[in-house]
Amino acid sequence: MNDQTRLFLKKRFREYYAEHPVPMPPGFMQREWGFLFYEDMPDKSRPMQMHRHKSFNSAAELNDYLKSMAPQHAYHSAAYYQYPQAPTMLEKKWLGADLIFDLDADHLPNPPKSYAGMLEMVKVEIVRLIDEFLIDDLGFSEKDMDIVFSGGRGYHVHIRDERVRTLKSPERREIVDYILGTGLNSDRIFIKATKVVEGFKGQKTTGVWQIDGFGDGQPGYGWNRRVAGYISDKLADIGRLEDKAAKKELKKYELDTGQAGALLEISRSTTELDKIRKQGRLEIKSNLKGFFKNMLDGTIDQFKVDVAGKTDEPVTADIKRLIRLPGSIHGGSSFGVIPLTRKQLETFNPLEDAIIFTESPVRVLVTKPQEVEIRGKIWRVSEGVGRLPENVAMYLMCRGSAEYEP
Repeated sequence: MNDQTRLFLKKRFREYYAEHPVPMPPGFMQREWGFLFYEDMPDKSRPMQMHRHKSFNSAAELNDYLKSMAPQHAYHSAAYYQYPQAPTMLEKKWLGADLIFDLDADHLPNPPKSYAGMLEMVKVEIVRLIDEFLIDDLGFSEKDMDIVFSGGRGYHVHIRDERVRTLKSPERREIVDYILGTGLNSDRIFIKATKVVEGFKGQKTTGVWQIDGFGDGQPGYGWNRRVAGYISDKLADIGRLEDKAAKKELKKYELDTGQAGALLEISRSTTELDKIRKQGRLEIKSNLKGFFKNMLDGTIDQFKVDVAGKTDEPVTADIKRLIRLPGSIHGGSSFGVIPLTRKQLETFNPLEDAIIFTESPVRVLVTKPQEVEIRGKIWRVSEGVGRLPENVAMYLMCRGSAEYEP
């Protein structure tokens, strides 16, 4: 990125912040703040330098700083400190931290190649994370939850519930493990139970399998309920096959001929499939240890939300991490970092709703030809000098694919 490109981007960022004050996060005076500037972009002689250990005492002070300095990226700590401006973590005196979830398209298996496809896929996953895990399983409330489009390729969720504020990294790691399905054990989920049945010689007791968490009118919960639904759906799919193909499929799950035959009968009974889904009950007395392990593994693969990413220390477990400032500009895309409610998330389209700059023409030198989709239009840009809408031109400049041409 050359000097004239940096100056143009800083000018437009500065003008944006002058017209759009950034809302302050709760407890902002107890947070550490950090910034990256275009002047500090890494090159062969130096790495990227984060300007951190800052604090602000008012919204006006922060917004004046953004207007005057026009940083490339703006962050605040997930943590609350007694002395947020202190130069070392020990001196800051940690008081607690929000519980942060960071879901990025880079974390997802086999993401689409197109940017629009990535954003669509990651939105589906963030909705599942919020609805199925954070609200349904873990019991967090929407009112204690801030949802943010990162301005890049994903979303952040800030949980501000007082009950989790003082959790340390190991406890937060356990929450991540739960969402990933790490450590689930089929021997603890599938329990050998008994059932009383009527026979020719009167009542007798026979063995059945029961998924933990069901029974006594309880509909199951969390991963156990997901396992029940997965088994019911998997068996229903197998039951629609012809006998030979169905038995061959069932034997993939470490079943002998008798077990495969018994499960095939269940797979074709709506009543028995409903028992599995609604009661967590599989009425077969054989040893199904291999089958259950396969079913649990399949459930985890289908339903887990990968919030750990590719690093050893995921964002959620890091109690001293800086997180992107909602309401700021993402300097790698020129998109807004947009705070959202759960209802707003339903209809949110980043390629429409996070575009904060104008359609005014800007002259640029494109150095990397590519397709750019913004506001419903696909721009196929080729190398060379030309005019593009400002929002397209700034995206390319921020991505290092174009330079400003006065």
